[in-house]
Amino acid sequence: MIRETCFRSFALAACTPALIVTACGDDSAQDPQTSPSVATIDANSGAASSNAPEPTEKIDTERTFGSASFRADVWADNWFALYVNCELVGEDSVTITTERSFNAETITFDATYPLTIAIEAKDFKETDSGLEYIGERNQQMGDGGIIAQITDTSSGDIAAAANAAWFSIVVHRAPLIKDCEKDSNPYDNCQFEITDIPTNWASAEFNDNAWTEATKWTENDVGPKDGYNQIPWGTSARLIWGSDLEVDNTVLLRMVVEG
Repeated sequence: MIRETCFRSFALAACTPALIVTACGDDSAQDPQTSPSVATIDANSGAASSNAPEPTEKIDTERTFGSASFRADVWADNWFALYVNCELVGEDSVTITTERSFNAETITFDATYPLTIAIEAKDFKETDSGLEYIGERNQQMGDGGIIAQITDTSSGDIAAAANAAWFSIVVHRAPLIKDCEKDSNPYDNCQFEITDIPTNWASAEFNDNAWTEATKWTENDVGPKDGYNQIPWGTSARLIWGSDLEVDNTVLLRMVVEG
């Protein structure tokens, strides 16, 4: 196989251009797995967004633009960080380096409408090859998936729920050739693609016109477990990811709730 060899560019801050890698200036969402040789694609954008999707549930028209209290329920395979209005409000308590980390999280926060909701979601991988259990008999590609809903606790209404109305971009894809799954030296022989995280991607001003709709997946596709059934998901909440559960390892997701 041909190894793609380009130097990796640093991912830019999602809300503060002067900072590096993280979304809104917190380094807790940084991926610990790095590589000196990857394919890099420029995906930066910064103009005002003009195509924010409509809320996924009926929104109470009496809402004001003052601060409100919210509860976010999120289940992820394997890890997520949640930003609201360009602030990190919570992340998965189980580190991305933990194998078989399936769990649900409930996060409470205060925010002001309109809400810009952004999620960084990651599947576990041992290296940028995208594989797990490397060198073991069960060496394989992992698969991901995430579901989320945000409830306005003052009204009890679901303000937002993950579904195909969210916009997405995949920033880590591997292996690009699935035949590499059982390769004895996947780091050197598997091809992978890493895209720079766009500047200000979690902010209200970010232009997501170049992003695509998130792909909706079924429970049979993802196989959610360990906390998934503990959350009473609304009818509009769906499991979403990129277009390939196995190859798409890191996905950025966002939507806007006008309120």
